[in-house]
Order: sequence, then structure tokens, then C-alpha cells
Amino acid sequence: MATILSVSGSPSATSRTARLLRHLDDRLAAQGHEVIPLDVRNVPAEALLGADFRHPEIVRATALVERADGIVIGTPVYKAAYSGLLKSLLDLLPQYALAGKTVLPLATGGSTAHVLAIDYALRPVLNSMGPAHITPGWFTLDKDITVGDDGTLTVAPGTAEALAQVTDQFSLALGGRPTLLAATG
Repeated sequence: MATILSVSGSPSATSRTARLLRHLDDRLAAQGHEVIPLDVRNVPAEALLGADFRHPEIVRATALVERADGIVIGTPVYKAAYSGLLKSLLDLLPQYALAGKTVLPLATGGSTAHVLAIDYALRPVLNSMGPAHITPGWFTLDKDITVGDDGTLTVAPGTAEALAQVTDQFSLALGGRPTLLAATG
């Protein structure tokens, strides 16, 4: 199956965005894909802010992007745009880093007022990087993502079904097999 890089652009250590991505990673792995998580918040600030293309962590991130057949990009939405942390990483990747790749954009946020951030802020940047295909993305409200005291993630039923659908479309675009997993949170 395909190799998928799952990128979280959240700066938070307790990020709902990252937790949601890891939840979807499990679904993709169950469909036979190799999934590699990348939390941009773990890339040293001096590499991102110093625009150091030769920093070992930037070289590593670039190599992970090159290796991947598909990329899931998740970001919290701030002021109707994707995170500055994600922007910093995307700015340091080669201009056509996504050439030939299939991309799934996902976003989380506190208000439906930001639902268009995927299509009007993130998608144009991703498109400029030359992917073969950007599948339909999904915006998830923060209130639809619950993290239990034990760390378990629950996604509201309607949202869980929609996320399962966009994740499965992405998987199928990469040659994946249909999932037998329920769309539960």
C-alpha cells in the first residue's frame, strides 16, 4: 500500500488537531497503509524561524515528504487561516514538494465561521506546490472532538461519519482498500 505522511500543524502539546490526525492515522493503517506522523511543533524553532533549509530536522521533514505517496495536512484555524507553524514548514519545503502526491487537507476550529479556511487559505498554498490531487478536505469543530481523562478520543457521530468518508476517499485515491472499521469516534 501507500506511504502516508500525517502532518500536524498545531503548536499545542495537547492539540485536538494532532489527536484527531492520530485517530485517522489508525484508520489509514488499518487499511494497509504505512503512516508516518509528523508534528511540526517538534521541529526546532531555530530551524523554522531561521529559515535554515540545511537544518537536520528540515532535511528530515523534506525527506519524509519526498518519501510519501500521500500527505494528510491537519491544522487548527486561527483568524480564518491555517497555523503559522504549518506555514513556516511549508515555506521551507521545495517549491514543488508535493509533485505527484495526493493530499488530504483537514482543519479544526472553534466556529463554523472558519469552515472555508481549507478552501480559501490552505488549498491554494497546497495547490501551488504541485500535487497530483487534493482530495476533498474536512473542517471539524473543536466541540465535536472530546478527549477523555484516559486520553481516548471521541468524535461526534455526524462528524465521525464525514471524517471516515473523506479519509476513505483519500485512501482509495492512493489505491487503498475499503475499510471495515466503523466510523465511530
